[in-house]
Amino acid sequence: MADCIQPQPGILDIALYVGGASQLEGQSNVLKLSSNENPLGASPAAMQAFSRAGHDLHRYPSTDHAGLRAAIGDVWGVDPARVVCGVGSGELLKLLADAYAGPGDEVVFTEHGFSMYPIYAHACGATPVVVPERDRMVDVDAILAACTDKTRLVYLANPANPTGTMISDAEVARLAAGLPPRVLLALDGAYAEYVSGYDAGRALVESRNNVIMTRTFSKIYGLGGLRIGWAYGPQAVIDVLNRLRGPFNLSAAALAAAEAAMRDTAHTERCSTENARWRDWLATGLADLGVPSDPSSANFILARFASAEEAQACDTYLRSQGIIVRQVAGYGLPHCLRITVGDESACRRVVHAVAQFKGSR
Repeated sequence: MADCIQPQPGILDIALYVGGASQLEGQSNVLKLSSNENPLGASPAAMQAFSRAGHDLHRYPSTDHAGLRAAIGDVWGVDPARVVCGVGSGELLKLLADAYAGPGDEVVFTEHGFSMYPIYAHACGATPVVVPERDRMVDVDAILAACTDKTRLVYLANPANPTGTMISDAEVARLAAGLPPRVLLALDGAYAEYVSGYDAGRALVESRNNVIMTRTFSKIYGLGGLRIGWAYGPQAVIDVLNRLRGPFNLSAAALAAAEAAMRDTAHTERCSTENARWRDWLATGLADLGVPSDPSSANFILARFASAEEAQACDTYLRSQGIIVRQVAGYGLPHCLRITVGDESACRRVVHAVAQFKGSR
């Protein structure tokens, strides 16, 4: 009815995002492996900085995030003036859609891409365009073929969630070079720190004007509870995002913790090393049980079962053993379960439980 309060077109097309479960009724020793959290936790330096910030809770935080941007610049070798910080990388990815897409425009992403991408598109009134992948791998040619004169933004997660797969720097560069002039490529690097020697697109950002990269403190830095992210891109794009973000979008405590976490490179290196060790062990252990996965470049594996029914049955059994993993039918992968790489005891517990499940069938 025209005289009723109505949301903007596209809003009611949004399917609500469902996060990973964290509790199981009747279970006390719950192992949560559904949200890709860091089992080693945050840096001790970050926790200390967060605690110290409690003495100034009556003060407004910095609006320019200068301390955190300087730390990012020092550690990653980027120009702090071209860094913008947000409430997780999610806020920045959404602001990109708000700034550069709208009614009549298209936002492109791949079929197994992060489930928030279509939400960002719908929220700004744009049309989401889903591109098929090839064996759970991003297909650059398919993305380029999907771009039209209406395309304004392409989201690319690399490494990808929930598949854990990634494409090469050369393929990302080919994608950036092949996009129409009015299209911005957003490289979502939430899991970039788990890939040794990977710059997550920094060189590409510095050589082109149509690429921006985003990062998060929620994964390897262990600060998911604080919601902090950052982006590095062309100065003109960063200026636009700074106009859209709230001036006090990050709390003083979050800024202090993130700066300390960024500078504690020894902690992140340890987390990356331990993740690679137990990720490979977990993948091998499950493969030996007939549950394969693609080589993962992130802090999780995508375990593939013979059918959607077997995946569902295994998830039910794992829950009965106090283990929560992530069903990914919503990503078009009903025969898979995404399993976060935990510490040694967690990985051993998962493999033992899946072995019991397989033996009972």
